[in-house]
Amino acid sequence: MNGQNYNPDVLNCLANLSNDEVFTPPELANKMLDLLPQELFQSPNTTFLDPFTKSGVFLREIVKRLDRGLEKLIPDRQQRIDHILHKQVFGIAITELTSLLARRSVYCSKDANGKYSISKFPTSSGNILYKNIKHTWVNGKCKYCGASQAVYDRGYEAEQYAYMFIHTDNPKQFFFNMKFDVIVGNPPYQLSRASENTTTNSAYSSSIYHLFFEQAWKLNPKYICMITPSRWMTKSAQGIPNEWVDEMIKGNHFIEVHDFMDAKECFNGIEIKGGVNYFLLSPNYKGKCRYYLSDGNNITYRMDFLDSFGTGIVVRDNNALSILKKIVLLEENYYKSGNFSSLVSPRDFFTTHEKLGSNWRGYTLEQTKVNGIKYYLNKNLISCGYGWININDIPKGTEAINVDKVYISKAYGAGESFPHQIIGVPFYGEPGSVCSQTYIVIGYNPKERTLTKNECLNIISYIKTKFFRYLVLIMKKTQNAPREVYKFVPLQDFSHPWTDEMLYKKYSLTDEEIAFIESMIRPME
Repeated sequence: MNGQNYNPDVLNCLANLSNDEVFTPPELANKMLDLLPQELFQSPNTTFLDPFTKSGVFLREIVKRLDRGLEKLIPDRQQRIDHILHKQVFGIAITELTSLLARRSVYCSKDANGKYSISKFPTSSGNILYKNIKHTWVNGKCKYCGASQAVYDRGYEAEQYAYMFIHTDNPKQFFFNMKFDVIVGNPPYQLSRASENTTTNSAYSSSIYHLFFEQAWKLNPKYICMITPSRWMTKSAQGIPNEWVDEMIKGNHFIEVHDFMDAKECFNGIEIKGGVNYFLLSPNYKGKCRYYLSDGNNITYRMDFLDSFGTGIVVRDNNALSILKKIVLLEENYYKSGNFSSLVSPRDFFTTHEKLGSNWRGYTLEQTKVNGIKYYLNKNLISCGYGWININDIPKGTEAINVDKVYISKAYGAGESFPHQIIGVPFYGEPGSVCSQTYIVIGYNPKERTLTKNECLNIISYIKTKFFRYLVLIMKKTQNAPREVYKFVPLQDFSHPWTDEMLYKKYSLTDEEIAFIESMIRPME
């Protein structure tokens, strides 16, 4: 360091560790605390709770602010620190290790009653609690967090990840029904769960941060200030009920939201699909929200309700709002039958777990009298991308076997890189063909609408436009691309092909809007 002393904040170093339980950098914690009314830090009666503390950074920075804010009211420093730590600042740790780390950050000692603690408590935990508890199993799942008993029922010698705050029906019990003014922090985002259908260590993750929010809401604080992944805004977070998202968005309790398309703006070196956001809300507030969105280069602002467009999701980008409004002016029944999702099949349209799934190998590489149905799999399995199967091997969706249709991948990236492609390359599905669970089907319901081959090819031209894929981008925040992500895409007249120039003209997009779409979406591969 060129001879200069370098004394990094250890909590900044911890924040660079990648984990489902993401550590918060001190700078970010302070930006979140800046959202609160600052007079809270000048009152000796304000109470703060971090019920998912890890490094203790929020509690530490709150103590610093209270120490400054109460200096005139309680001039004696030790008396002031004692009052703050005993009467105003409280935490619940998520693991035994983080409880020790948090106490070290706040009390300067892992034991609150230890020799070096800056304020003496009668117990080693002080006001930062931790208890190693077990999950409550019901039919192989934890009734509180949904953890798999096969994975997490492993004895007290291993970490349970049965977080105290959400493994109770009564979150008020921890501090004797104490009333908190502010609940603040960074909850665990997800819980890894091993696949129950394999014997390998393959895993997936289910979101749990909404469970922490629900418990915080039960405590009825004046303010809740948290940072979470942003996937909930578009109902694309695995494991989070849409009903919970609806309540969050339609309640209009948000005072201010800072939303980041790229999580690395908040957590250096950590990838979180769909970005992150931190927010301030109050159960006592109902009104418009100060909403800031950063795309990594620019920050946009609006003062509006989160669901300002009546879509049931947060349309995060102001450019998207402007474009959607122009589409609505031309399209009737846009959110009912008039959008592209009406042409898109459910996932696993032809397949079941037993038949035509990713592990099924009942196909041949050559067409025969017995195996006469073309079966599109995945080019990772077969170089040409298809095999041949018997019609009796198709468990469902048989009404769409002999119609013209379009296939497209049900998953493709998550929009991590700019510009995006967003979705996979569509291709024509001829009569006499089906697909594996790798794909979804466009034109799947001949009872409602039968497509011609020419219409299918024109649909493909539409899908390949940047206009189409930008509208998908608004909804799609993870790899998955089910029919719901096509909700904002309007239907067109498919008697002819489509180009971006035709669509830009039809919807009267400005040069600025066109330039924005062009910057966000790359040409289709």
